[in-house]
Amino acid sequence: MTRILATGTFDLLHPGHIYFLTQARALGDELFVIVARDSNVTHKPKPIVPEEQRLEMVSALGIVDKALLGSEKDMFEPLKQIRPDIIALGYDQRFDAELLEKELAKRGLPANVVRIPLSKECPLCSTGAIIKEVLKRYG
Repeated sequence: MTRILATGTFDLLHPGHIYFLTQARALGDELFVIVARDSNVTHKPKPIVPEEQRLEMVSALGIVDKALLGSEKDMFEPLKQIRPDIIALGYDQRFDAELLEKELAKRGLPANVVRIPLSKECPLCSTGAIIKEVLKRYG
């Protein structure tokens, strides 16, 4: 069994998220997803949807075998439990795949890192696009 790990904020769940998770799931036999903690989202605006609700939404997806919240202290902590074979990165995630693989190996977690190169093309396939549309209509 090949275990895949995907991570993300998954705020305002949309088709781009589904595309990413579907592509990640296609890499193996079971898909684990780490949902970012509200306190750890520092590279973009804070999520609108609280972490527990985002976790509930991701957990409800049929392509996800197990979803859990990330660690507030050490992003590698949940990986020790999950022990993924492959870590799938989204096209827009800010990780350097090579550096991540080296750090994983140093921690005894020899997973391959694969970047999903594209996102789904649609008018509202990003959280930012959804927010802009809501503001245009109701702002």
